[in-house]
Amino acid sequence: MAVADFSERFSVGGLGGAHITKKRSLHLNIPTTIFAYCSYMVVSADRPLVPIAHHGVLSDQRTASLVTPDGRVVWLCAPRLDDPALFAELLDTPSAGFFAIGSADGSAPTGQRYLGNTMTLETSWETMAVVDYLDCSEGLPSTPAGRSNLIRVVDGTGTVKVDFAPRFDFGATPTSLQVAADGLVVFGGSFSVALRSPGVDWAITEDGGHQTASATIDLANAPVVLELRLGTSDLESSPADESLRRDQTAAYWSEWTDSLSLPDTAPDAVLRSALALRALVYQPTGAIAAAATTSLPENIGGVRNWDYRYCWLRDGSMTATALARLGSVDEGLAFLDWMSGLLNSAGGHTENLKPLYTLDGGSLPPEIELPLRGYAESLPVRTGNAADHQVQTDVFGPVVELAHALMAAGATLTTAHWALIEELVRAVSIRWTDADQGIWEVRSAPRHHTYSKVMCWFTVDRAITIGRAAFGEERPVWHQLRDDIRQDVLANGWHESVNSFTTAYDGEDLDASVLFLGLSGFLSPDDPRLASTVQAVEAQLRVGDTVYRYHHEDGLTGGEGGFHLMTSWLIDSLVLLGEVDRAQSLFESFIGCAGPTGLMTEEVDPDNGTALGNYPQAYSHLGIINNALRLAAAVRSAQ
Repeated sequence: MAVADFSERFSVGGLGGAHITKKRSLHLNIPTTIFAYCSYMVVSADRPLVPIAHHGVLSDQRTASLVTPDGRVVWLCAPRLDDPALFAELLDTPSAGFFAIGSADGSAPTGQRYLGNTMTLETSWETMAVVDYLDCSEGLPSTPAGRSNLIRVVDGTGTVKVDFAPRFDFGATPTSLQVAADGLVVFGGSFSVALRSPGVDWAITEDGGHQTASATIDLANAPVVLELRLGTSDLESSPADESLRRDQTAAYWSEWTDSLSLPDTAPDAVLRSALALRALVYQPTGAIAAAATTSLPENIGGVRNWDYRYCWLRDGSMTATALARLGSVDEGLAFLDWMSGLLNSAGGHTENLKPLYTLDGGSLPPEIELPLRGYAESLPVRTGNAADHQVQTDVFGPVVELAHALMAAGATLTTAHWALIEELVRAVSIRWTDADQGIWEVRSAPRHHTYSKVMCWFTVDRAITIGRAAFGEERPVWHQLRDDIRQDVLANGWHESVNSFTTAYDGEDLDASVLFLGLSGFLSPDDPRLASTVQAVEAQLRVGDTVYRYHHEDGLTGGEGGFHLMTSWLIDSLVLLGEVDRAQSLFESFIGCAGPTGLMTEEVDPDNGTALGNYPQAYSHLGIINNALRLAAAVRSAQ
């Protein structure tokens, strides 16, 4: 009964409602090893496990927060997105920290939505509503991390129950609370935290070495403003009224979306995807996070739980490229400037750039495992990411493609950008013959990955175009390098036995990343090897309406779900081959994987539709944007 009860009670919005035994919209294939935990969460703790894609996300472009459909903040890292969490219930029990607001009578919420084209979230009950946002007024997103405001406004009638349980360092550091005249001051961490809440009468309880504050508030004098201040213990009133700060925050997002050029295909999904991508931009430096979370599982109960709160050169470049294609170039220019800074810090040894960095451009902390129970007991929970020590020779290509997209969008590339491009080509000339771990960062022995070689070719090809068009530069040696790489891929990446390009030179196993041979222009649409490669990927790696990355051994136990970006690449490949109707049908299924607020995880279980992986995932949202643009262009050309 527990699985059915868990499924139904969430899908109807009742986080404390009656027991219903009939399954409906959410069907989780929960392994036996975690069945008891899910049963406990539903029956004993009365806190069903919230599906990953059913969380709302807040951002001020320095940190981010996840909010459940019943108004519970269960994730917030501070002061920066890639710092330890202050609220980490998402990956544990309530003991890891949360900030809950709900109707005092226990009634279920009636809905959750973003207000217009913003990152302001509204959770509604029959008699009340909570509006949540991370303050973006007064230029806060551009200031260094260390000072953020999570503002929660409660309006309506009746009474509301509030529970405030901050827990420094993922709950590892004892956290205490002190009641002051206008709120609470939080003690125990390495940075200051306060909750401004004038007129609220708090009761403090002990909770396993920490303290929790609770209050019941009569909304007769609504609205009630609760302001969580990160980076200060000051409880004085703000110079700016809350309504003004809310309006400025809304305008910060909506004025940006007004500047975008949206395609006719799925404009609403594209707009929300663009907002999700911009929410992952770390505005103070221009770096871009791959996702806002760590350790959300690629398979429920599995070990493939990674920390995605950092900036991959590949993911960040692809994110900024998608935004540039919508007409927003500032993110891409800032990213290239950030990359130039990395190059300077590397002492000119571009070939030694790491695949990923912290959001301020530093080296990652060691990959460690935290003593948390994990989402649906999917262990381990990790921080850090050992992929930063890997060799990934594909990472140069997306950076140069970003410069190409910016040029196509009308942005002006500088001499510093050209110097970066020259260095990236030089790095390719040194490293392209090396074996590597590839785009998927496999933790097995390095191989000569076909995709990595193609991306080295792509780096040089795009650099030749940029040099000629933007700087009047011609480098004959680059043409020879491009030709050498191409001939190597054609000679070693194609396997007649499977009638397809394969994962790597040394085997016949298939990887969906070879779809990029067509998308990059390495193969022309009328090359029969492209059509047969797409056919092979569909035959071996497509399951229903999703596409797996690969099925070969990768040094880890367990499996994963279908990978949204690979579904996106298949959609684009079908358009390229002229199969627009099939591409459109698959695209409609793809965007249907988004949660109630339009946000996407990294993967999906094709057997039951369960959203898997970190969230919101940049790859998935940039895939939506690229698909919609390509489909819209195909429709226009057919008219």
